[in-house]
Amino acid sequence: MVKNKIKKYRGSRTHGRGKKAGRGAGLKGGRGNAGLHKHKYMYMLKYMPDHFGRYGFKRPVDLIKEEKTINVGLLEERFPNVKEIDLEKEGFDKLLGSGIVNKPFVVKVPKASKRAIEKIESKGGKVILTVNEVVEEEPE
Repeated sequence: MVKNKIKKYRGSRTHGRGKKAGRGAGLKGGRGNAGLHKHKYMYMLKYMPDHFGRYGFKRPVDLIKEEKTINVGLLEERFPNVKEIDLEKEGFDKLLGSGIVNKPFVVKVPKASKRAIEKIESKGGKVILTVNEVVEEEPE
């Protein structure tokens, strides 16, 4: 009768596989964070209590709204043969002062920079602010 493998290695601790335990990170109970919800649970509770779960505040992404801007230099290109432009209806939130104005425009917009207002008014145009907000500095 041949002694089976299990009985043969009873009491030998490593069952003939040496200290490495046969596979990968065997004696360590797995690599890295393996088993933190199973056989390494008490280790996780003791040394890594904040490892799982959500912490801190995440700002809701839906509340952040980027303003859609347009420069005065693009008004003539975007709206040819138009003297009165309602930028709010066209989907723009702010008028910025980059570019050259060649003809007078009447522009209706929620916000505008000082430079944009100066450029349009220097050519005989007018800027009507619907929110009455003049922006001091322009982002570059």
